[in-house]
Amino acid sequence: MKDLLPDLCDLYPKEIDIAEPVFQSFGKKTHFYGQAVTVACFEDNSRVRELVSQDGRGKVMVVDGGGSKRRALLGDMLAEKAVNNGWEGFVIYGAIRDVAAQAELNIGIKALCAHPMPTEKRGLGDIGKALSFAGIHIESGDFIYCDLNGVLVAKHELALPQ
Repeated sequence: MKDLLPDLCDLYPKEIDIAEPVFQSFGKKTHFYGQAVTVACFEDNSRVRELVSQDGRGKVMVVDGGGSKRRALLGDMLAEKAVNNGWEGFVIYGAIRDVAAQAELNIGIKALCAHPMPTEKRGLGDIGKALSFAGIHIESGDFIYCDLNGVLVAKHELALPQ
């Protein structure tokens, strides 16, 4: 399945929200979906680091980095740890780094851009907070669907087209 979102838009037009087209695709998986685990953090990926160590099977980490393009919230080491712990992917309203290495990892990644500067680790950020960015509202437990067409959010799991 290469194009998931157009089919979901056709099937569920009143049950979904689509993010503004601000995200670039990184990572080896071009389409991915799962239950949202939300993180709010600004130029500090301490909470992302905590979550990638947990079981992520069936989950997508949604990170609101305030749209900052000055510090990368995800690098290759954390992405590799996420792969090892079964995470489906990431939607990051912010920057990532190590894009060549992450392109080889079997995980989906949507982010605003790449930037080589790491974050400072100050232990800041909130897990499970409701997020609003790119014209969408996301709560932990919502369902996120991503492909090369964009990012879609639904309040409940959607049956995938055959």
